[in-house]
Amino acid sequence: MAPRSAFPISDRTAAFRERHFPEIDDATWNDWHWQLRARIRSLKELERIFRLSADERDTVAALGDRLPVGITPYYASLIDAEDPADPIRRTMIPVAGEFESGPGEADDPLAEDEDMAVPGLVHRYPDRVLFLVSNFCATYCRYCTRARLVGKTGEYHFNYDQYQQALDYIAAHTEIRDVLISGGDPLTMSDDRLEWLLSRLRAIPHVEFIRMGSKVPAVLPQRITPELTAMLRRYHPFWLSIHFQHPDEISPEVAEATARLADAGIPLGSQTVLNRGVNDDVDTMKRLMQGLLRHRVRPYYIYQCDPITGSAHLRTPVAKGLEIIAGLRGHTTGYAVPQFVIDAPGGGGKIPIMAQAIVGRDGDDLLLRNFEGGVFRYPDPEGREEGR
Repeated sequence: MAPRSAFPISDRTAAFRERHFPEIDDATWNDWHWQLRARIRSLKELERIFRLSADERDTVAALGDRLPVGITPYYASLIDAEDPADPIRRTMIPVAGEFESGPGEADDPLAEDEDMAVPGLVHRYPDRVLFLVSNFCATYCRYCTRARLVGKTGEYHFNYDQYQQALDYIAAHTEIRDVLISGGDPLTMSDDRLEWLLSRLRAIPHVEFIRMGSKVPAVLPQRITPELTAMLRRYHPFWLSIHFQHPDEISPEVAEATARLADAGIPLGSQTVLNRGVNDDVDTMKRLMQGLLRHRVRPYYIYQCDPITGSAHLRTPVAKGLEIIAGLRGHTTGYAVPQFVIDAPGGGGKIPIMAQAIVGRDGDDLLLRNFEGGVFRYPDPEGREEGR
């Protein structure tokens, strides 16, 4: 299929641009480099776009060396400028809760630094590694697990010497068959730099599977150019996990970006972090998951929000995630039901969390509870023997 060249500008985005960036034409607006340069980063820029609450204004002014603010103009166009409770706004503009440390919170709750085999390469699972390639993101999520690393002391991509150390480690460890490229956000890098990495990974015989994690298609869809997709398709099997948080993110621009990726044969999955006041109800999550499927993005994970320092105001009880999964399973197609997982603090890895479906046994029958709460029998005489 021929690559798409034109990129849509939705009515909402066009109205936002006319109001706040009237000097910018279509071509410039759709230039992803311009979008990155024009990110809304300072208190002055935020106040030009949003009617900030006192809490937001005071917190931004006091951030210091904490996780910075960064919002692409495109993504800002999706946010209600008047309402501090807007779901996307809660994930982008900090409030005073970030200055409070709750029980069990830590700067590196997943203990990634402890499993870092060489700089930028986390080797935790037997056959796969996490390859961190940048500290730069197009936007900075206020619940970021790597807030200790990203956007600090300037924004930059890691150097080629560090990449080579990681590549040498992967080449020397033949048990590694799966490499997840993350950061920061790898899709903020140039096509040439990305291809340098992908070509060298693909040249390692035992690396079967390359994945990338990114929020860029949701917050900077203009980055998904025909040139990028043509390059990525040269490195199949290549998979992309996209970070989506709310159905308001599924715009005409995002539809175009995901179509370009899917048409290039790239399997797309979604990863969503459960956040209080953002997506912590069944209806919102169902609309998000169904909307993603319509655009060929398979819901993969809902994460319980990691206990990163200053995140308590955005975290929900684990029971809320179980309630949401129960409200999805059986009430919509199974393809729209992701796994609900906790990435265990201290380096325990991802642990699926599920409501108990096995009620018990009655003689040779296993008793199972379905999505409506009904109990059904499944003949399992051999299981009875094993359970003695």
